[in-house]
Amino acid sequence: MTVELLVDAQAALGEGPCWNEKEQKLYWVNILGKSIHRYDPETDKQEAMDVGQMVGAIAPCKDGRVVLAMQDGFFMCDWETQSLEAFGDPESHLPDNRFNDGKCDPAGRFWAGTMRLKEDARGHGALYCLEPSLDIKKKLDNIGTSNGIAWSPDAKKMYYIDTPTQQVVAYDYDIHTGAITNGEAIITIARGAGFPDGMTIDAEGNLWIAHWGGSGISHWNPQTGKQLDFIDVPALNVTSCVFGGPDLKTLYITSARTGTSAADLKQFPHAGGVFTLEADVKGSPTYTFG
Repeated sequence: MTVELLVDAQAALGEGPCWNEKEQKLYWVNILGKSIHRYDPETDKQEAMDVGQMVGAIAPCKDGRVVLAMQDGFFMCDWETQSLEAFGDPESHLPDNRFNDGKCDPAGRFWAGTMRLKEDARGHGALYCLEPSLDIKKKLDNIGTSNGIAWSPDAKKMYYIDTPTQQVVAYDYDIHTGAITNGEAIITIARGAGFPDGMTIDAEGNLWIAHWGGSGISHWNPQTGKQLDFIDVPALNVTSCVFGGPDLKTLYITSARTGTSAADLKQFPHAGGVFTLEADVKGSPTYTFG
């Protein structure tokens, strides 16, 4: 599988890619750039919108808007009118925290977690679930850096990454209630391979994990804990990935320039870009909120 540069965005911290199936467009965020982005593969058109604060995650809504997890909580965004509507900040009492990665589950809930702005790993973050009713529920506490999240194709498992642990934890997941129970570490990323960041899952139930500081994407069978493959990406800090395209076989990969030395930038001049590869397996869809 060959990785190719799609958008030479040179983003400080590109993250949170999601595929809008209805629009057939890719959405992603630049956390430090305080902006959200969308890309139309058919026309090669790129658009960006300044949202005025750090934004960690984005997901499509059933009504055509997008939902955002930002430094100051959850927001609805109408791209066409460039309007933002705040509706809940579960950590308003923690000004040194911000939201990081997140996505929607198969029932239309939006899950997103937090972390310290200073990126220490002492468990100041949490994982939250935004219900379609707009109620916000805390699901996990004592999180270092909340990151990748995915659901098994049969919707019986939720996989989650708290980056400093170097692990993927599998939870039993109840699609009807959103309850997660019986967490068990199933994958451990070796220290020398970088830090596990964002992730996605394919239609066969295998995980694709971005490696911050590891220049690539690893591919795992969560049932056995066996690594199936490692795909090199021409960026030191690979942040996340999502399947998209008409057949859900295009893997879109985000990356960051922050944390990359001058020497590393000589090796990876397109760091902060969005990359693609054509996979030999279909991905799971991006679920919508609502």
